Order: sequence, then structure tokens, then C-alpha cells
Amino acid sequence: MGSWEETADKPDAPEQTAGSGTEDPAAEEGAVCEAVLQVEGEPQPVPLEEYVVGVVAGEMPVNFHEEALKAQAVAARTYALRLAGSSQGAIKTSTAHQVYKTESERRKLWDKSFAENERKVRRAVEETAGRVLIHEGELISAMFFSTSNGRTETAKNYGGNDIPYLQSVESIGEEAVAPAFEDSVTVTLQAWNKALGSEWTADRFRTLKLKRNETGRVQSAVADNFEMSGRDVREKLGLRSTDFDIAFDPDLKVVHVFTKGFGHGVGMSQYGAEAYAKAGWEADKILSHYYSGTEIKKLNPDDPACLKLP
Repeated sequence: MGSWEETADKPDAPEQTAGSGTEDPAAEEGAVCEAVLQVEGEPQPVPLEEYVVGVVAGEMPVNFHEEALKAQAVAARTYALRLAGSSQGAIKTSTAHQVYKTESERRKLWDKSFAENERKVRRAVEETAGRVLIHEGELISAMFFSTSNGRTETAKNYGGNDIPYLQSVESIGEEAVAPAFEDSVTVTLQAWNKALGSEWTADRFRTLKLKRNETGRVQSAVADNFEMSGRDVREKLGLRSTDFDIAFDPDLKVVHVFTKGFGHGVGMSQYGAEAYAKAGWEADKILSHYYSGTEIKKLNPDDPACLKLP
């Protein structure tokens, strides 16, 4: 997972949309799940809702529309409970799991805007309290990332596993809200060779073909005596996404790489959520769009997914 720039890198019913067949979950009565989580660096277990406040603050720009923040809160809560229920040890506070900012870190980050920003984030979390994403009765792997290339990636293309609720969907309007929808980097030939572990020449670059999947991302890069997945190329070169193009300059001996989007592309696009929120979508609609066929459920204290410490 990652900061709002790069997140959740671990993908692991009847057709319905979020909240279908139920009253508005925000209006449901009854006690909310009061799970506590072991969080890396925290001496005491952290209450679930306090943890979600820290994640929303760490994973999404606070100036985002409140409906986007609410969608992030539901995704973050779901991801945390699924992770805590399936592994041992504390939840990491970095991009390995979810970026989490403590109150002291939030005060330092927001400075004079702390009170206003804290109210905004807490309101988004409180209005979604206890709400999680479910598919066929189970918490989903609620992956999310920064910016798409206009479509999200499938879990199968990314990690090899076909997950029903992590399919490719349109993500419209991000180029208008993302600060770096398109980007480019220049890599020296020496650095390129070192990263990819082989020697490249102008002739070899001329044989390079980027094989794209249905989402426009590079599934594999193939050249003379070379083949590598787009995901591996991205990771080895530190690229923003797997939607990339490559151009070699034989005179300067540098490689220009042009990218579109930011992140692994699976699940909810955060800047896509912002674009849809600005277009008038509420959080439930955003979530049902990005996580196909899921429903939103409000956990009660007795729900098995509501974790308790031994």
C-alpha cells in the first residue's frame, strides 16, 4: 500500500450495488463495532475508528471532497479488518499496508489548519462508522491507489488471481484533478542496464515491443533475448505506473519513459473518487463503482469481523 500517491499493493453473489436492499447504512441504529487493532509503533491497541481517522489523513489529501474521504474511510476500515483477521503481528503504518498518521503527526502536518482538517476527516469517518465492504459474506480486499489511466486494472492482470470485485472499470475525469496525470522520467543507459540486469544497445531498443492488456497497461515488454512483465519493469525502474512508453536517445545514451496514472491500478482510484465526488456522486456510489458486486454492511459488536483482542 502507500501514501495517497501509491497504495495497497496486495491483492490477494448475487449482482448488487453498495447498500442495495437495505436502508441507508449511515442511518442504521445500534452499536457500532468497537474493534481494536495492533498498529506498528503504537504502545497500546488503537480503536478501529481512531485508526481509520489516521489512515484517511495519511492516504488521501484532506482538501478532497467529503464524499471521496468517506469512500476512503470505508475502504481503509475494510482493508484493516481483513488484514488484522488474516495475519499475525501489528499493522504496518507505511505503504506496505496503509499509511497511518498519529494525532501528533497530523498536528505537525496541518499546523494552523489542524482543527479544521481534523473536523473534516473525523466527520467523514463518523458518518461511515462501522461500515465495511462485503462480497459473498466476506470482507473484501479493498485495494486502492492514487491515479488511473482512465481505467482501473484487474486483479488478474496485476497479480494473477481473478477476483470478482476487482475488475476493470472506467475512471473518468482524473486528468482534470490529478496533479500529475501524465509524467516522464529520463534514465541513463547505464542505470537502465543496471536496473534490468542486461546490456542494451540501439539495435536492441529497436526490437522492443510493449504488449498491452485491455486496460492499456503494459503486460509485458519483449525485445531480442529479453522479456519482462510490465509490473517488474515498473518496479525495477521505479515508474509511476505500468502504463508507460519508452524512447531511446542513442546520441545522449538516455532512455525517456513516459507514464500515465500513478499506482498499481487495482480497486479504487483515489483521484477518480475525487473526480466522481466533484461530479455529485456519493460515497456509496463511488464504492459500488470501483468494487463491482459488493455491498456495504455496518458491523455490529457481535459480528465475527469485529475483532477483539484475546
